[in-house]
Formats: sequence, structure tokens, C-alpha cells
Amino acid sequence: MDHNNLAGHSAAADTQDHVGTNEMVLFWASFLTLIAAGIGFSVRGAILGNWASEFGFTQSELGTITGGGLAGFGVTIIVLSFVADKIGYGPLMALAFVLHLSSALVTFLAAPIYNQYGKDGVFYCLNISTWLFALGNGTCEAVINPLTATLFPKNRTHWLNILHAGWPGGLILGALLGLGFDRVGNVHWTWQLATFLVPTVAYGALMLGRKFPKSEASASGVEIGTMLLQFASPILLFLLVLHACVGYVELGTDSWIGNITGRILESKESGLWLFIWTSGLMFVLRFFAGPIVHKINPLGLLFASAIFGTAGLLMLGNVTGVALCVVAATVYGIGKTFFWPTMLGVVSERFPKGGALTMGAMGGVGMLSAGLLGGPVIGYKQDYFASTKLQSVDKEAYERFKVPAASAPLPGLQPINGLDGSKVTVLEKGDNKGLIADLATLEKAGAKGNIVDETKKLNYWWTETEEKHAKEDAKNVADARMYGGQMALIYTAFVPAFMAIGYLLLIGYFASTGGYKQVHIGHD
Repeated sequence: MDHNNLAGHSAAADTQDHVGTNEMVLFWASFLTLIAAGIGFSVRGAILGNWASEFGFTQSELGTITGGGLAGFGVTIIVLSFVADKIGYGPLMALAFVLHLSSALVTFLAAPIYNQYGKDGVFYCLNISTWLFALGNGTCEAVINPLTATLFPKNRTHWLNILHAGWPGGLILGALLGLGFDRVGNVHWTWQLATFLVPTVAYGALMLGRKFPKSEASASGVEIGTMLLQFASPILLFLLVLHACVGYVELGTDSWIGNITGRILESKESGLWLFIWTSGLMFVLRFFAGPIVHKINPLGLLFASAIFGTAGLLMLGNVTGVALCVVAATVYGIGKTFFWPTMLGVVSERFPKGGALTMGAMGGVGMLSAGLLGGPVIGYKQDYFASTKLQSVDKEAYERFKVPAASAPLPGLQPINGLDGSKVTVLEKGDNKGLIADLATLEKAGAKGNIVDETKKLNYWWTETEEKHAKEDAKNVADARMYGGQMALIYTAFVPAFMAIGYLLLIGYFASTGGYKQVHIGHD
């Protein structure tokens, strides 16, 4: 390895990794785990409207459900990273497979639990199913990142970017499935969400009986105490802070971006197509991270990404019209592309003695940030600004649409009464024909309990309270929700702006110490 090269990479002839069939099967099986995770994440984002309509959730409540899943993802990565090298990668992947299957089974219980226990019951059911899915994803993540770094020790950043192209690949497949289900019609959201089981079965079959290598740290006999000592480095701690920001701005925003752009474009389907476009950019560009890193080093790539991410979010928060929205989303899509895998590559290259532990800590912190902060807070900001806007325009309309109880996803945030998703859905449809049809179907099936009671209440609200105001409310509520979504993106733009400053500081630090170089155990 040529350590005089600023990027820490030598000529192409010296950086070729030689791997066999077993290793490549393991890599592509790892790739499929991210396909499964991406499909689940994408479909869940597409069916948030179904959950709001069917169960009356606010944006904050939806953000808490999706965010909790990401938090579970983060906890699992951190915990299992402590023992991944000891337990072995194979048993952990078997555990991930079981967790993914369990998630699907619990999801199928949502409708009967709502009928029996109401909104609160289904809220907890969806939280549990989302957590189980996240635990499976986190178990996979605790394995596949150090595994890939071990399989390709000379081109870690490049191959980690290719590995994580599986994530946008899954997002694309999930979004396309959502569009297909919309065209077919009458496909319940539980079956849509269960589509992630297809790549799950595939990765399970590919990894079954395979021999897994040990990480560089484990093979070199590095003990857990030495791994923990890596966290005494101020550089690693700063990288953890920056990766928490990555989780917030990438995954937190992606939980909502399709819904928000759908409002800007006045079409849920258009929002999904735009999401597919930005995910496609990410998928393709991640295959070309290696050549870019050779030119400007990983930190230069991260700095440029943060600039694009900031600009894209600010643009999305202010645009109107199709053309400008597509341009803004493209800038944002380029910005978010390289964050996650390149950060993992930097930690793997600079702190090899950390093994699975340091890489797991990075992934865990990113997921915890996305789950505990990104998803819930961005949802809360939408509720906050939409409610504020509607109150300022028509206070009586706000009173008709707000949920009864004020809430906030985190301590310190002002509790607010967000807009009731069920009521907003009926308003968007413009009549109660759907409610009447739902009631007829439920009565024919002999259904009883909350699902019937809540549907009757919603129908009564429409006929007795809202119908005479619907024409005026339709515009005001739509404007307020779009304002809430765009303001949430503007506030989110402060996060990549902070990241850009952080990456610039790191570039300056490494420049003052001889340049960014990859470190190897025994040569550092």
C-alpha cells in the first residue's frame, strides 16, 4: 500500500482484492439483506397514508412508529458488534432470518388488534413489528459491514459503497411494488409490507452452510479491551457525532421525503416516482465510489456530499412546480448517496483494531439518531408547522381537524395537537362514499368493535360537521400540510450544513498530519 498517496490508496495494480466463489456468494447474500431492508423501509413509507387513514394517526405518531424501528436497528448493531467476532457471523445471520420472519407474523395481527383494542393497541402492534424488522436488519448490519471489510481489505470504501447500493436497490423495488399495488388496487398494506420476505428467503438460502471468515482484528488476535480503547480517539468520537447526523439527515428524511414531495407535486404517485429517481441515482453512483475516492479521498467526498445535501434540502423546502422539484430532489439525492458507506469505510480504514465493534458503533449511532430523532422530529415539525399555518388561516378549520390529545415525540418539545390523518384522508377524497362502502362491507362481514365504531364516528363527523366546509377546508388543509412538510425540510438542512463544517475540519487535521492514509494492524 502506497501511504504517500493522499487518498491512502496505491495504484490499481496494488489494490486488487483476490476472492473466491464462497466469498463472492457471501458478499451478494449480504447485498440481499440490504435489498430486504430497503424494500421494507420503502413500502412502509408508502403505506404511512394507509395507516393514517385506517387508524387515525398523526404525522408525529407515524414518525414515532417508523423512528422506533430505526432505533431498534441501532441498538442491535451496537450490542451484537460486541460479540459478533466471538459468536460468529453464521449464527447471527440465522438469528436475523428468524427476526425478519417474526416481524411479518406480528404485522399480520394489526387489523384484529385494532378491532379489539383500538388505536392504542394497533400503535403498539405496529411498533413491535417494526422493531422486530429493525432487529433483523440490525443483526444483518452487525455482520455485513465487517464481513465486507474483511473480504476486500484493499478496497474497503469502494466495496462498502457497492454493498450499500443494496439499500437504494431495495428502496426502488419497494416503491415500484407500491406503484404496482396502487394500480392493481385492493391489496391490503399488510401484504404489501410482507414483500420484503422474498429477498429474506434468498439471503437465507445463499448463506446457509457457508464458511465465514474472521475480521482482520479477530484474525490478528485483537482483544475486546483493545477494541474499546479505539474510542479514546477524539477523531473516532467526532466521526460518531457526524454519523449521528448522517442517520438523521439520510434515513430520517427518507422516512418522509416521498410523502412531502407527493404534496409538492400534488400526487402521491409522482412523489413515489421522484423517490425512485433519487434512489436510482444512489444505486448507480455507489458503484463508482472507488474512482472518486482515488481522486479526492473519502473526506473530500463526504464534504462535497454534505454541500449537495444542504443545498438539496433547502431547495426542496422552497420549490413549487414539477421541474424545480425534480432538480431539487436530484441535488439532494446526489448529496445523500455516499454518506453512510463512506463513513463506514473511513472508520474501517483508520481504526482497523476496532473490528466489528467500531463499525457497529457507527451504524448503531446512525440508526439511533434516525430512529429517536430523525423520523419522529421531522414528523413533529410537519405537524407543528402545518397546525400553526392552519390556525393562522382558519382557526375553526383547525379545531375540526386536530386530534383530541396534544403530544410530542421527545421531552422538551412543545406538545401539539396534530391533524387527524383519517379526517384529512376523507377531506382529500371529497366525500364519504368510501366510508359508506367500508361500513357496508364491515356489516356484511359481521364485524364489531373499534373498527366499526371509528368508521361510524368518522362518517358522522363528515355529514354533520365537515361536509359544508369541505370546499374551503380542502385548500387550506392542503396548503398547511405542504407548508409543514417544506418547513421541516428547511430545518433539516441545518444538519448537513453542520456536517460540511465537520468534514472540513477533518480535512484540515489530516492535511496537517501528512494526509489521510489507510491504517493496517501492525503498521500503524
